[in-house]
Amino acid sequence: MRRIHVGNALSAFGLGFTVPYLYVYVAQVRGLGAMTAGLVLAVFAVAALVVLPFAGRAIVRRGPLPVLLTALVLAALGSLSLGLAGHAATVLLSAAALGAGQAVMQPALATMIVDCSTSETRSRAFATQFFLQNLGLGVGGLIGGHLVDTSSTASFTLLFAIEAAMFLLLVVVMATLRLPHAPRIEGAPRSAKGSWKQLLGNRAMVQLCVLGFVLFFACYGQFESGLSAYGVEAAGISTSALGTALAANTAMIVVAQFAVLRFVERRRRSRVIALVGLIWAVAWVIAGYAGLGHGSREMATAAFVSTYALFGLGEAMLSPTVAPLVADLAPEGMAGQYNSAFALVKQLALAVGPAVGGPMGASLHAPYVVTFLLFSLGITYLAIRLGRQLTPVQNQPSLRKSRVVAQGGAAAKSLAA
Repeated sequence: MRRIHVGNALSAFGLGFTVPYLYVYVAQVRGLGAMTAGLVLAVFAVAALVVLPFAGRAIVRRGPLPVLLTALVLAALGSLSLGLAGHAATVLLSAAALGAGQAVMQPALATMIVDCSTSETRSRAFATQFFLQNLGLGVGGLIGGHLVDTSSTASFTLLFAIEAAMFLLLVVVMATLRLPHAPRIEGAPRSAKGSWKQLLGNRAMVQLCVLGFVLFFACYGQFESGLSAYGVEAAGISTSALGTALAANTAMIVVAQFAVLRFVERRRRSRVIALVGLIWAVAWVIAGYAGLGHGSREMATAAFVSTYALFGLGEAMLSPTVAPLVADLAPEGMAGQYNSAFALVKQLALAVGPAVGGPMGASLHAPYVVTFLLFSLGITYLAIRLGRQLTPVQNQPSLRKSRVVAQGGAAAKSLAA
């Protein structure tokens, strides 16, 4: 588990070097224009949507480790070639390789965490993963910002080379792992079609996927598109204040993650997610004040930073809740399929979110805030509804140690007898 967490931190650290500067690199440094830069960002999403339906089945059949190693090598090649590419076609192909490799890493690493944890330790394991990912992204972005020079192509080539080196270092670290063998399910479907049919027959998982789409659409899909456009156009936030808001989001996650974990571990997962919806609803109300109120520029900036910080608090509550729930809903041996399905839903939301939120945030200020305020309240409704589909232990794993549950199970067996 320690090596897996190191792997998460290394991959996030490498991505932090390039993700904030990708648009500037393609559009300005390589001189390929805004259209090509926009296509590169779209290619990342398309590549993920193409490979994720197959990644889950590959993880189930081959195990997460071989799939992860393949994805890391592909991502390293894509990153290195992106740093050297000078033509639009080469840039797009490199972005496709990097996007595909990066997308497959997520369900592979999540499945490895499932295989190396128990239901009692899983929430803490995923909370640690999320904490290290944000810390790695923040530190990588900070260092990359000091290395980058928009007048020097070589400085960007160095960033992409560092990213590729992190992926290859992760290959070395992961190659030393000896994972426990996930038990094979008797009568498990042998085709990808069959496994997807089995997944879609799980009503709780389908409802969780719908809830996950709304979560990622209403929050993560707005961070760098609709919400930032709204902040600049409606609230008059400066670009430096926008950077401060993003930093406040990361800082909240890093500071609050393990304090929040203690609260989450003793609560029903459905109620935790419902509470996140209410917290985000408050965040959108504050964002509305920042852009639609009549306060000073300083008050608007403070309100906007608070919005991002509240989103970070919600993210910290979700990290030990949603991913472990996906694992607990998966039949034995099918964690890779379920993790890939949920990652696919996430990518769909991240592709649709900016396309919808960007134009609204830039021009339709009041409808934008009201729309996503309603989406946040929808999260609360969907979470409560999901709770009715979960068993008591799936909803609150701490009950597994409860004598009441044990006695109830024994009583049920006696009645059945």
